[in-house]
Amino acid sequence: MDAAAAKLIGAGIAMLGTIGAGLGIGILVSGAVQGIARNPDASGDVQTNMILGIAFAEAVAIYCLVVALLILFVG
Repeated sequence: MDAAAAKLIGAGIAMLGTIGAGLGIGILVSGAVQGIARNPDASGDVQTNMILGIAFAEAVAIYCLVVALLILFVG
């Protein structure tokens, strides 16, 4: 296996972390929608916490992308 193939495989493995971020965001939004459906008066608080949680989960996906790009172009 040459170095170019190893870089591509490493970048692909680094991006596997985005699966967890996607699942986390889906579960988070699902719970928020159910919470808002059960108690519409608390929708503002639930939505604020949901957006904050999405931002933290999305940060993990961005870190994975940065690592993959570093592997491809710097390593």
